[in-house]
Amino acid sequence: MIMETNISQRLLDVADFIPGGAKLLDVGSDHAYLPIYLLQEGLINSAIASEVAQGPCRSALANVAAAGLNQQIEVRLADGLDAFDPADGVTTIAICGMGGRLIADILTAGQEKLTDLDRLVLQPNNREDDVRAWLSDHNFHIIAEKVMAEKEKFYEIIVAQPGQEGLSPFEQRFGPRHLEERSAGFLAKWRRELGKLELALNRIPEANQGDRQAIKQRIEAIKEAIK
Repeated sequence: MIMETNISQRLLDVADFIPGGAKLLDVGSDHAYLPIYLLQEGLINSAIASEVAQGPCRSALANVAAAGLNQQIEVRLADGLDAFDPADGVTTIAICGMGGRLIADILTAGQEKLTDLDRLVLQPNNREDDVRAWLSDHNFHIIAEKVMAEKEKFYEIIVAQPGQEGLSPFEQRFGPRHLEERSAGFLAKWRRELGKLELALNRIPEANQGDRQAIKQRIEAIKEAIK
């Protein structure tokens, strides 16, 4: 009996950005749900699912075996981009469910392996500006961005391919494609954040002008982004 993948809506949205026929490396593979789903749907040819710890690696191995996909998905115990070599023919890398700073660190540690890559699909849980700054500084162009909500939390997906794109601090904070499209998810995320900041501002005493000014600047930046 073939295992049905217990994939979240967040990863389903990530799957939408994986090119058809890709050879995927899924870093920090979260039980290998993403590559299993993509293979079961016939959307990619093969994948490497990597984990840095023994427990998650064993879980991924068990799920791949239960899905009958041992020939198409190789599970590897490795740190970040150490999970693959150029001979593996990886064309797309997904890094999902981690902090933005950690994603940037993973990319930095393995950046020499990214020269022949077609696409990066990144889903930071926070500090998205760190991810965009890294992409801007290392000759990657952001081709798509998406904000989705799951269990009352907003998640961002950032899709990039090789190509020059210098981003301003404002674009790094809010996302260049988001600022072009201003999708419903993007607006909902930043309106929620705006409400939190306005509430915080009201609680800061007038005497604390430094703190008040810092929050006011953040409020004005959000208003500019969502106008």
